[in-house]
Amino acid sequence: MGLAPVFAQTPDSLSRRLRQSISFNRDSLKAEKQTQAVSKPKKLDRELVKKDTLVIDSVPVKKTKEALADIISHSADDSIQINLLTDRTTLYNNAKLHYQDVDLEAGIIRIDYKKNLIFAKGIKDSTGYKQLPYFKQGNEESKQDSLLVNYDTERALIWGLTSEQDNGVIVGSAVSKKINDSTVYVRDISITTSKKKVKDYYIEINKAKIVPNKKIIAGTSQLIIADVPTPIILPFAYFPLTQSRTSGILMPTWGETSQQGYFLQNGGYYLAISDYFDLALTGDIYSNGSWGFRAQSNYALRYKFSGNFSYSYDNNVYSLRGFDDYSKSSNYNIRWSHTQDAAANPNARLSASVNLGSSKYYRESLNEYNTNSFLNNQLSSSISFSKRFVGTPFNLSLSATHTQTTSTESITMSLPSMQLSMDRIYPFASKSGAKKNALQKLGLTYNLAGDYRINTTDEDFFTKKMFQKAKAGLKHTASMSTNLKLFNYFTVNPSANYKETWYFDYISKRFDSEANTILSDTISGFNALREYSTGVSLSTNVYGTFKFKKGRLKAIRHTIRPSISYNYRPDFSFYDESVYNPLTQEDEAYSPYTNGMYGVPGKGISNSIGITINNTLEAKVMSKDSTVTEPKKIKLLNNLNFSTAYNMAADTLRWSAVRVTAGTQLFKNKMRVNLNANLDPYAINANGNRIDKFNITNGGSLFRITRAGVTMSYSLSNKTFSKKEPDEEEENTNARANRSESAMLGGDLNTTDNTNISKTKKKKISKLYYSKMPWNLSLSYTLQYANARREDNISNNSLMFNGDIELSPKWNVGFNSGYDFKRKGITYTQLRFQRDLDSWKMSFNWVPFGSRTSYYFFIGVKSSVLSDLKYDKRNLPDKRLF
Repeated sequence: MGLAPVFAQTPDSLSRRLRQSISFNRDSLKAEKQTQAVSKPKKLDRELVKKDTLVIDSVPVKKTKEALADIISHSADDSIQINLLTDRTTLYNNAKLHYQDVDLEAGIIRIDYKKNLIFAKGIKDSTGYKQLPYFKQGNEESKQDSLLVNYDTERALIWGLTSEQDNGVIVGSAVSKKINDSTVYVRDISITTSKKKVKDYYIEINKAKIVPNKKIIAGTSQLIIADVPTPIILPFAYFPLTQSRTSGILMPTWGETSQQGYFLQNGGYYLAISDYFDLALTGDIYSNGSWGFRAQSNYALRYKFSGNFSYSYDNNVYSLRGFDDYSKSSNYNIRWSHTQDAAANPNARLSASVNLGSSKYYRESLNEYNTNSFLNNQLSSSISFSKRFVGTPFNLSLSATHTQTTSTESITMSLPSMQLSMDRIYPFASKSGAKKNALQKLGLTYNLAGDYRINTTDEDFFTKKMFQKAKAGLKHTASMSTNLKLFNYFTVNPSANYKETWYFDYISKRFDSEANTILSDTISGFNALREYSTGVSLSTNVYGTFKFKKGRLKAIRHTIRPSISYNYRPDFSFYDESVYNPLTQEDEAYSPYTNGMYGVPGKGISNSIGITINNTLEAKVMSKDSTVTEPKKIKLLNNLNFSTAYNMAADTLRWSAVRVTAGTQLFKNKMRVNLNANLDPYAINANGNRIDKFNITNGGSLFRITRAGVTMSYSLSNKTFSKKEPDEEEENTNARANRSESAMLGGDLNTTDNTNISKTKKKKISKLYYSKMPWNLSLSYTLQYANARREDNISNNSLMFNGDIELSPKWNVGFNSGYDFKRKGITYTQLRFQRDLDSWKMSFNWVPFGSRTSYYFFIGVKSSVLSDLKYDKRNLPDKRLF
């Protein structure tokens, strides 16, 4: 809110007077004395003028001033009055002054060159007080009833100030006194972020000190809501005005739970360490002795990378010491996300997405509301680095991965996993790059994969035991393929593959006469396993078009893409070993590489034929608009695929099951339907095992359904029934469908005041009549059937739905739920209520029933500066040890 000295550019005669007023001669001093003798300045004027003079030999001498740094311009609509006797200039009606980055506009501007004062005020007429002084310096703007500024000392008095800072805080005061560019004293001040004429709220302060764009240090402060004083009064207050982050205390949230009692959550301290890195340390404390700790950090370097890191630890106490159900548990969780800017290095990239910790963390944590993580029984992490070697066909990828099943507490890690791949090269292509024949189209690829894999549990995680059963290996794969046309309609693709696997230990079995059983020993040693295979495929496309002469339907096109392939792999069972078992008096064959991460060499000859048939169905439909001459393509059937295989080398069960998949979109792409099924041609015996006898010859049908599934999703909204262009409506439907997949499980019951109310949302205007209530609804149905061994079981049969309805431009209600037909119960249900209160926001999230029964209510100011002006209340779900 700094003020700079402002001047008025004058005519030539006034310019001479201005030069005389800042000169060091006796005439100007005498004129000043005479003026002061005739008319003494007011008290406020003397206060501002007093420090403009120095006393030398008891004679007041005017301080010298430097030359103006820039051109000064001024204007007024009605008149510019220049009084040479008093050295004053008055600009009347729509007066304007401009000097460097300072602009001043007012109804009346009066410039006193002798006292170095500028006074600005509005104009009174029959309509009221208008053309209030408007002051702008740089990005700072303010309005006031009147303004008196000394452009020499840069001090000012301001009445009725209203100023908006860059961070959105609006400051209003009755009287302000500006000492310099960095200090302003104000009295009867009010602070708010509401921009309404009648403020939603404001903080009333009797006096304060303002350091523009830095802070406000205030005395007694009282919160006023809708012009109604509240009993919330503080003896002093501090308001940060900095645009950058600042360190400070994070206020906790209070509440209670039936098991842990009263609590304070998320209280702590925020550290703005630098422009690139911050740290928030927060904690929880409960009356029964439970506690929690969290450390969260965000970092970013423009055009390089950005990310965030968090560590959470909970020490939970259940019941009271001495009771039978007394227990304790401790859980932790580590999350890290790192993203590299695409412009940082186009040939190398580092990314990370880490989520690991205790398997029970999301189920037992008292301050974690990640719904998706709670309902999902897997945690996964990945840290990857990739590099492309420019000028070569090689690419390198290094990664560390982690997969954790929370239901079984099993953990699988790769530390690290390496991939070195070579892009396809054409060694026989012509120098021009053209590939005209099969030899020139012959391409080679190579891939090297290395892995160090760890399988462990929660109990052994981060201990030496987790490395005892670690596995390591390398795998080389190389392939060669080409393609050629046959009879102009068929494409032939011959290929050859080679694989070599390196293991660094193997299994040796022996019979232990004392234990009377066969034991396995793991022996260290290098072993190389080599395999190869070859194959050829033949494919073509068949098109069938059915044309119609009448109606809007012009044609239906059926595309069939049949493919038949042949693959051969020799028998590599010679890598197997055998051990003699005296109990059965037989040699038992085994593979020394059973524990290898890349599997064992193939046993038996594979001499198979694969058959695949892919189908699509499209229609051409004319538009209802007669001006459109080209028909529009509409997909009736996205895919209908059949695949199976026949192994000529097998002694029995040569045919594999027929795999069927189908997908389509109905009702103008609002409904998506996907089907899948496995059809087995062979019958099964009384034990549920497949036998070498076709099901139809065994008195059954041609195929036996062993597994089937169907998924359907349907999205619609109020715009579905509006008259829109088909392309626009289709785009909106697809966008809603993509959003609904991630929102089907519901939103998180956030531990902070995050809501979906956007501060920059476009202003909406509600209508009294013919008002609209935008809404959307998404449905998802899943059915899974299993009958491989005559179990005739429906494993999953559920309907999920979620949606939102905008009751008014500022009221929004959301919900998600479902019904499980298999278990005959309602699935996870959540209700969400949101209200935009202009400068405030309010939200209420509620899980009404189930193991996660809880609610969270929040109301607070939107502005980050006054983010601690809030009230929130939550009821935590009752946690149980699993």
